[in-house]
Amino acid sequence: VQLQAFGGGLVQAGGSLRLSCAASGRTSSTYAMGWFRQVPGKENEFVAAITWIGGRIDYADSVKGRFTISRDNAKNMVYLQMNTLKPEDTAVYFCAATSSYYYTTANDYTYWGTGTLVTVSS
Repeated sequence: VQLQAFGGGLVQAGGSLRLSCAASGRTSSTYAMGWFRQVPGKENEFVAAITWIGGRIDYADSVKGRFTISRDNAKNMVYLQMNTLKPEDTAVYFCAATSSYYYTTANDYTYWGTGTLVTVSS
């Protein structure tokens, strides 16, 4: 499974961005897709996840009410709509895929895409 995230950029606090993740390869072998973010010197942080079948969704408390994850099964795409962005949302965002029924920690994921940088200015 190959993943590529894109859509990052520079935005002012309070603004919005939409990240996209294109999945290819044996995506049918995966159960869920997740978004993570990482700031230098800190651990990879879970942001959101969605299952391909059923569309079960989980969010980190820090993004609930501001971020929305969605998927397009036909296109093998996963999106992260980020609204009301804060400077503390600044990070490199990664999409990942897992075959596990557990999908809220980085260790649950097998496949990782390249990151896309999101910078939120104050």
